[in-house]
Amino acid sequence: MSSPTAGNTVLDSENTIAFMGAEGSNSDLACRQAAPYMSTLPCPSFEDVFEAVQSGKAALGIIPIENSQAGRVAEIHQLLPKTNLHIVGEYFQHIEHCLLAPKGATLAGVKEVYSHPQGLLQCRKHLREMKFSTHDYSSTAQAAADVARWNDKTKAAVASPLAGEIYGLQVLKEHLQDADDNMTVFIIIAREPVDPEPKVDTRVLTTLLFTVRNIPAALYKSLGGFATNGVNILKLESYIPGGASRDAAQFFLTCEGHPRQPGVKNALEELGFFCKKVTVLGVYTADTARFS
Repeated sequence: MSSPTAGNTVLDSENTIAFMGAEGSNSDLACRQAAPYMSTLPCPSFEDVFEAVQSGKAALGIIPIENSQAGRVAEIHQLLPKTNLHIVGEYFQHIEHCLLAPKGATLAGVKEVYSHPQGLLQCRKHLREMKFSTHDYSSTAQAAADVARWNDKTKAAVASPLAGEIYGLQVLKEHLQDADDNMTVFIIIAREPVDPEPKVDTRVLTTLLFTVRNIPAALYKSLGGFATNGVNILKLESYIPGGASRDAAQFFLTCEGHPRQPGVKNALEELGFFCKKVTVLGVYTADTARFS
């Protein structure tokens, strides 16, 4: 198996974590914080992150699934079910956005601002107040890289402080995000599942995907087992897979507990009675930040 490369460095694939974006993105920062012992592998798209893990170029991948201010990252719900990968962990990252520009630029002189749509959404109020013209970009870090390359003092990027350091940009404004509690939840994916032992001091999560049968009140009935067995549902989202008919809505659910625990086991059995298909995407340890 050939080793992937980041820049000019050959990486050990079994000690590599892949992310979507360029060096200095928030996903890159999440990799460095969640797995500081691993090398990072930038990928141009979410599909490439999944492919890197599936093919063995990287042992792990890290993917954002939702932000406390901008909502869910919709692409992931379409991509994850199409793979044979497993969720093996989660990571909560506080997001710090800065306005970055070439050396010598001033806040008054900036006219155009570039960033990933999520970055722009998370700073929407401040950007509107400053009357900037905003432009969507593939990633926050790529926006910073191109602003540095253009060296145009009327153009700036919304990106992380790490991106500013990597690409030699100056910070025109710190704490650009509209909310101080701006948090992004990442999932960590791998080829093989993990099976954490439920303990008193360890909280385990189960994430699954299901499609209900086409019968009256199927969703209500399918979720009844979680209530009667005292299982806490932490996340429930519906979406229509691309090209599917409207009666084929799928549901993405995360609950607290392990499938071997009686309450979760009973809830999943009852769920199965009213579903066409139930797929467990991962059983993993919760980030301590989730319940702090």
